[in-house]
Amino acid sequence: MIDISDFVDVLTEQRAVYYLVERFVKRRKEFGLTQRELSVRSGVSYGSIRRFETKGEISLTSLLKISNTIGLLEDFNKLFEFPIIKSIRR
Repeated sequence: MIDISDFVDVLTEQRAVYYLVERFVKRRKEFGLTQRELSVRSGVSYGSIRRFETKGEISLTSLLKISNTIGLLEDFNKLFEFPIIKSIRR
């Protein structure tokens, strides 16, 4: 599949998913966990973890569960934390 970010330095949804999965797999391995071990500890099915790590597809609930298991749940508090400034006028 061709992604515009292959040619231009721009973050696309596809590239964001790729980077997210890449960082997640790295963290899982730093914890010394296999996909199956993560599945048991988190309560998320092995198939869901495998699909996330290969295709970038996972439910938000499952992503939160596996993130909590490897100590990344707090990172979600940073999402949408700051308001969008549309004008300097009140």
